[in-house]
Amino acid sequence: MVIRVASVMLAVGAGAMMIGGCASATRSHSDVIAPANVVFLHPDGSGINMWAATRMLTVGPDGDLAWDGLPHLGIYRGHLRDSLAASSNAGGTIHAYGVKVGQESFATDNGVPLGRESIAAEALRRGKAVGIVSSATVADAGTGTFLATVKSRKEYGEIVRQMLEARPQVLLGGGEQFFLPQGVKGRHGEGVREDGRDLLAEARAAGYHVVFTRDELLATPVNTTRLLGVFAANDTFLDMSEEEQREKGTPDYVATAPTYGEMVQAALTVLRKHASGFLLVAEEEGTDNFAGKNNARAVMAACKRADDGIRVAHEFVKQNPNTFMMVAADSDCGGMQVVSEWDMDPNKPLPERDEENGAPIDGATGTGTKPFLAAADARGRRLPFGVAWAAGGDVAGAVVVRGDGARAGELIRPSMDNTDMYNAMRAALFGERMKAR
Repeated sequence: MVIRVASVMLAVGAGAMMIGGCASATRSHSDVIAPANVVFLHPDGSGINMWAATRMLTVGPDGDLAWDGLPHLGIYRGHLRDSLAASSNAGGTIHAYGVKVGQESFATDNGVPLGRESIAAEALRRGKAVGIVSSATVADAGTGTFLATVKSRKEYGEIVRQMLEARPQVLLGGGEQFFLPQGVKGRHGEGVREDGRDLLAEARAAGYHVVFTRDELLATPVNTTRLLGVFAANDTFLDMSEEEQREKGTPDYVATAPTYGEMVQAALTVLRKHASGFLLVAEEEGTDNFAGKNNARAVMAACKRADDGIRVAHEFVKQNPNTFMMVAADSDCGGMQVVSEWDMDPNKPLPERDEENGAPIDGATGTGTKPFLAAADARGRRLPFGVAWAAGGDVAGAVVVRGDGARAGELIRPSMDNTDMYNAMRAALFGERMKAR
């Protein structure tokens, strides 16, 4: 009897072990995570205050931008190893590598090698396609850090060389002068390279379809699998104050260059052809540079361009749900704030400075001009406002992370350190669990 009970208990135990083993095997199988395409949109320098002002001006305080339609949101923590406020090159490095670095870093820690790959380099090594887009020169800090390592962010020629030699599938932006030798005329101006290399000729030899204007980009052949676009001698925007723009008669952006949204669309069209999956890093830099010039009108124009790019990417995600998209800046450039009072006269110039703390104030066409008029609210009213500035450069705080798509609810958390940009992208791209901080 005892033996029988023991046998029964042994049998039950063995059965439980088998069931447990099956459950364990089932859990292991269910824990397999499918890799996803990743789209990281970087409207540089854009704090939540910039988005609020752009919303008011373009769709009204009760309207919604494409940015507002991204359902997952977290608060961004942008401090560096040695500073509470970020630089674009350090922020870009942290996004690309997932480690805290100092303010002077460009894919290093203030010149010290990081001893690891960027997410873009790893993606290429593991057979993924990579696209880099910037409305600045392609060598700009927010994007160049993903594929180049240098001591100074001003080594544009070397950054461009390394980026091209990494062989990303898509490279779009400004900076033609850094692709060409000194004295060689390009479509937008003369080259400045000192090594005599013609990187545009090298790109064509490597199989890239090379374009120079919006029209040429939109006419890209449908069978293109490698695309290089250089749309200006330097940046595709002309960052100046409103007063300097009036004096020189310059527009916000180079007229023949594509918009940020058009570049994002072109990049996605090429990258989606790669069955192994892709990483797209796309930066609107006008939001940062115009904010640094305290040009409120141009900042909101640039932010609207960034929003158009978000709309393009979000539509792609809706049609391709195996894509994770994330939107974040690395700083709040200028610390712009909307000022508006019930008795603000829309026909009267605003004071040049706030009477209480002396902060400079912009109206619709610069300092000391009439206020902006917001688009109509839900009751049809168009309310006036001005923009006050806290600084002429990057400040900390007021940045949020937003996104949608594959695993966005898991990967975008209520509190997002800047290193989590890398962690989230890597987890989605390679089908892994997100690394804990």
